[in-house]
Amino acid sequence: MNLPAGLVRLTRPLALAVVSGKADPPFPRSRGLRIPIPASLGLLPFRTVDLVVVANLLIFWFAYSGNLSAFLENNGAPPAPYPEWQIYYAVAACALPLLLREHWPLAAWRISAVAMVTTAPLTDTLLGNPVPVIGILTYLLVVYSVAVRCERDTTLGVWIASVLCMAISPSSRDEIVIAAILLGVTALFGYNVRTRRLATRRLAEEEQRSEQALAGQAVLEERARIARELHDVVAHHMSVIAIQAEAVPLQAAGDARRLEEGLGEIRALSLTAMTEMRRVLGVLRDGDGLTETAPQPGLGRLEELIATARSAGLAVTLKLGGDLTGLPTAVSLSAYRIVQESTSNAMRHAPGSTVLVKINRSGAELHINVTNDAGYRSPTEPGHIGHGLIGMRERVSMLGGRLWAGPVGTGFAITAILPIVEAT
Repeated sequence: MNLPAGLVRLTRPLALAVVSGKADPPFPRSRGLRIPIPASLGLLPFRTVDLVVVANLLIFWFAYSGNLSAFLENNGAPPAPYPEWQIYYAVAACALPLLLREHWPLAAWRISAVAMVTTAPLTDTLLGNPVPVIGILTYLLVVYSVAVRCERDTTLGVWIASVLCMAISPSSRDEIVIAAILLGVTALFGYNVRTRRLATRRLAEEEQRSEQALAGQAVLEERARIARELHDVVAHHMSVIAIQAEAVPLQAAGDARRLEEGLGEIRALSLTAMTEMRRVLGVLRDGDGLTETAPQPGLGRLEELIATARSAGLAVTLKLGGDLTGLPTAVSLSAYRIVQESTSNAMRHAPGSTVLVKINRSGAELHINVTNDAGYRSPTEPGHIGHGLIGMRERVSMLGGRLWAGPVGTGFAITAILPIVEAT
């Protein structure tokens, strides 16, 4: 049997309010509504005091004690006193929703609505009003909580059910109209608060997604740039292989030993090129990037880089250790870029600072450490280091190394360990 569309639209909000509706989780509380408790006191098992919870407890106590006193004082009036359990039931049913509205607003409203209907005769007899003033305030607070935490149809169902409850209670027509208007204003106010909070939450989520997208884009751009640099390294190896393949037979001139040595060199260069190619494929994510053809620097140009940093006002000290010759091209290039980015960050965020650059080869690892102090402390972008660290991490990850970066004292330190993989 199909119900008329109008009847369905009417019964759905009522069904949501009375039976099937559910409230959303509580919105995050503003920090201003939480008061921290010093840990040194050691008096309470919790570290913060929630002002909303405290307010609910206080309102509950005043509602309970005030109603109880009023009911007990008027219970001796004729025709006959009510049993005390009915009085305690009426008082508890009126105040209990205040404790439930924070976590279970719909349950609090349902209890409050049932209490309003079932206690109306007692309240009207003892206090001369079907609903006491404290009960009205309690009910409005509960309806507000429902409107803030529930969807629009559920709130509409609560308003309709509330007006129906008022209609079957011993109330005049004027009282019902006033109550309907008051409940409607309360529900609209709560729904407006809900709309603003949802919009704020969606905006925060959008900002978070935007930041993640920007960070991902920065990683992709950095990977493409690194891949373009390594492209030149691979191209260089392949050019040498092509020249060697053409020259070795001519140089050997039938000498098997010289031919074998030449082929061994070609094999070594081929393995090195394959290693670099795997690294390119490991970082390349953008297939339409233009290839840069400028020669890629290495540790051989480190003195030039340090001189540039000194001319910019940094007091740079360079300490080298171990044999830094014969490093794989990718390792030398990455080490150069890490030092370059570290000194650039020092120029940008700690102008005039003292920078110590240490590069040491220890066995099969290259250790890079760059530290700087606070300098003049006039950074152009406080607390933000751009994409520099992203690029460093990508380079180190590409080579299978490790990177640490963070504040040290008043300055900043970057430490990288790059494995030195010899071509075999």
